[in-house]
Amino acid sequence: MITVNNLSIHFTGTNLFDKVSFVVGNNDRIGLVGKNGAGKTTLLNILAGRLQPETGTIVITSGHKVGYLAQEMQINTDKTVWEEALSAFTEIRNLEKQIASINRQIADTVDFDSPQYAKLLQSLADLNHQYTYLEANNIEAETEKVLLGLGFQKTDFERNLNEFSSGWQMRVELAKILLGKTEIILLDEPTNHLDILSIQWLEFFLQSYSGTVILVSHDRMFLDKVCKRTIEITLGSIFDYNCNYSEYVNRRLERIEHQKSIFENQQKEIANIEKFIERFRYKASKAKQVQSRIKLLEKIDAVEVDDMDTSHIHFLFAPAPALDRVVFEAENLCKTYQVKPVLQHLNFVVQRKEKIAFVGRNGEGKTTLIRMLQQELEPTSGKLTIGSMVKTGYYAQNQNTLLNPQKTVFETIDDIATGDMRLKVRAILGSFLFDNDDIGKKVSVLSGGEKARLALAKLLLHPYNVLILDEPTNHLDMQSKDVLKNALLRYDGTLIIVSHDRDFLQGLTDKVFEFQNGTVKEYLGDIGYYLEKRNLYSLQSLDIKTSKTTPTHDEINNKKLSWEEQKQKEKQVRKLEKQIEKQEEIIHNLEQVIEQLNEKLSDTEHYQQEIASGELYKQYQISQTELQLAMKIWEELSMQLEL
Repeated sequence: MITVNNLSIHFTGTNLFDKVSFVVGNNDRIGLVGKNGAGKTTLLNILAGRLQPETGTIVITSGHKVGYLAQEMQINTDKTVWEEALSAFTEIRNLEKQIASINRQIADTVDFDSPQYAKLLQSLADLNHQYTYLEANNIEAETEKVLLGLGFQKTDFERNLNEFSSGWQMRVELAKILLGKTEIILLDEPTNHLDILSIQWLEFFLQSYSGTVILVSHDRMFLDKVCKRTIEITLGSIFDYNCNYSEYVNRRLERIEHQKSIFENQQKEIANIEKFIERFRYKASKAKQVQSRIKLLEKIDAVEVDDMDTSHIHFLFAPAPALDRVVFEAENLCKTYQVKPVLQHLNFVVQRKEKIAFVGRNGEGKTTLIRMLQQELEPTSGKLTIGSMVKTGYYAQNQNTLLNPQKTVFETIDDIATGDMRLKVRAILGSFLFDNDDIGKKVSVLSGGEKARLALAKLLLHPYNVLILDEPTNHLDMQSKDVLKNALLRYDGTLIIVSHDRDFLQGLTDKVFEFQNGTVKEYLGDIGYYLEKRNLYSLQSLDIKTSKTTPTHDEINNKKLSWEEQKQKEKQVRKLEKQIEKQEEIIHNLEQVIEQLNEKLSDTEHYQQEIASGELYKQYQISQTELQLAMKIWEELSMQLEL
């Protein structure tokens, strides 16, 4: 599908890529990795045709369309969300215009026996066949499905896109790419603007997508779920691993150890040769051997060991001061903006040393509740009690923008440090990778990652018994996220955290608050338990609404059911459980079939004839369709069981 041959490009005299070659096959799922500045985004731009290499060639199979989501985009349009999303179907719209034009010509024709009339009929038949092949009649249903999956509400569809933040505008751009039926999708940090549920939906979509996906992401779990191949860019070269990200990390360490061994052996060989040259340089009887070894030295290709970036932040939070048993308690708590209810009748208790994750779609009220706990907002009604000994450290979602851009890095910390902490300002900044040259920089010139580290450093200036963190991992690389997670695991106070990074949350919290439809539901366990409990293999299960006339599980339990009614209910539950078990077996078998077909499609050496005939592709498409149908049936049965 894509062939890259001897690709080279240079920036500021440095080889970003030097004679790089690789092949991308149909249905490949590739994660591009490498340290910042290695060239991941540059490679995506080259594959998308937005940047030309200095040497080398890139060949993409004729007729294959490429969809590219850049990390940052400027979007300005007068269209609504719905209109902008539908603009993805340019091919279908052009077909509709052509069909309408031919229909008008046919209507104006009077000579039904002419060759022109027959030609028009044939053209119309061809266009209608293509129209049907593109499933044009389903575009509105598909558009609604994708927009809902990415977190939009139906009430958002007719709103002007310019009313939304840049993050939500990026979601529409992503929706257009997913709807465009492109054979190749290039994604640069696609999860940056998505909540945890939308990320899961995107994972499910990409896993069942029938084209090729190449992406850059700092979300370890997202890479593991979506990508089965990892390409590392380092030192102007690439290393291709036929595995997911976690396995790649292990293999990379093995490769570097091997490189070090070869490098050390080469250095010993060079030292011995140089020693011989130096010893016999001035002896005429050894002149021939000396010249021979000099030429040998010149021919040796120096082995390079990958530059592992070992610099990372390192810190621990101060021990938490004493705290009341009850930290926060909400009784019938409500919050309304203008006439729109955001949170309704919340009742919960947060106790000392609990670690709680807030999850849910964007706009469901997570940040609103955090701001009430932080006493930045007043509840509309109800009661919120805050413990008398609470000392809160707060990291806001927009913390980067709250920093004073005119202050230097040092002033940002020094101005709020008190007592002995003023003597430790430089040490604190050093632990967050700000050296002596950096501390004099103004905040306005810092990168997003540097601002995030500076905001985290502020939390070390005072001992807190409650930490409230709203999306603290935004702009942090994987290594920094790991350090932050380890610090939070060792923190002995109360923690409330909002994050869309499941790998970061895994094992970090002991309770989950799910925000949905203005309410909060508690789950006792970490994020893994919550996702398993909610059966979120796809987000379609979240969009199925319970009918108002259908009694809920709690309402049924509150009624005094007769013995006969209870027996009938138990019989129905057993029947549903058997149906679900059977459906799970079907899904498992189909997934195995698809995995085997993927292996065959990737093995062109042994299955060249079957691939060329298209038989394997046909089997793959049929299996994918059957899997989607089986998943839908399983979801419906699971929802019936929950009622």
